[in-house]
Amino acid sequence: MNSLELDILLPAFIAGLLILATHIPFGMRVLQRGVIFADLAVAQIAGLGVVIAGLLEFTHQPVLVQLIATSSALCGAGLLAWIERSAPEVKEAYIGLTFVLAASLGILLMSHDVHAGEHLKDLLVGQILWVNTEQLIGTAILSAALLIAWRTLRTSQSHFAFYGLFALAVTASVQLVGIYLVFASLIVPALATYRMQTQRIVYAAAIGIAGYGLGLLLSVWFDLPAGVTIVCSMATLGLMTAILKRPN
Repeated sequence: MNSLELDILLPAFIAGLLILATHIPFGMRVLQRGVIFADLAVAQIAGLGVVIAGLLEFTHQPVLVQLIATSSALCGAGLLAWIERSAPEVKEAYIGLTFVLAASLGILLMSHDVHAGEHLKDLLVGQILWVNTEQLIGTAILSAALLIAWRTLRTSQSHFAFYGLFALAVTASVQLVGIYLVFASLIVPALATYRMQTQRIVYAAAIGIAGYGLGLLLSVWFDLPAGVTIVCSMATLGLMTAILKRPN
């Protein structure tokens, strides 16, 4: 591996570690609460905020883009909290519908943009190979703050306390790595280890870290899109772990 490849892969790998730090515990809680579509819905709503910021020509003002995306995601969090409180027996159906509506609205808003296809691809699969130091520092600070808040509020019975923190975590990661990789980081490690009684967090972290590392290497070696390669690598490792560690 030459120095140029290392200069590209190392920041991307660090970005993956930062995302996993918050997404693994959130993913386990998502699985526990039975709201699997929540991450896709919140991620898509945050992405919708990014699309709106682009239409308002705020692309070159990252603070404004972040504020709009965060506000959008927090509104989505409030909606999901209300759904879980008001219709718990069919919450997955409503949350799934929310995701589809947010995705459809985003496509409608981009329908007259000549670069819509490129923007949509960036939103879904991300640009993890092009993260910069400023993004990593901002994500690291946010991740540390979210983990502290998570430890403080994880026993709270408030639906919005969970969804609000979840929305903040997802908003940052969607802009960093895209919706597909956000979903994989949340669900694959949690799902692969959900039957484990001991050392679950260790195995979940190992699956996530190995998935990012292997996916990034494969993307460079075989000239593949990094985001989806990481998703496939993590899913494969998660499946192998679930099979090897399943209870007798």
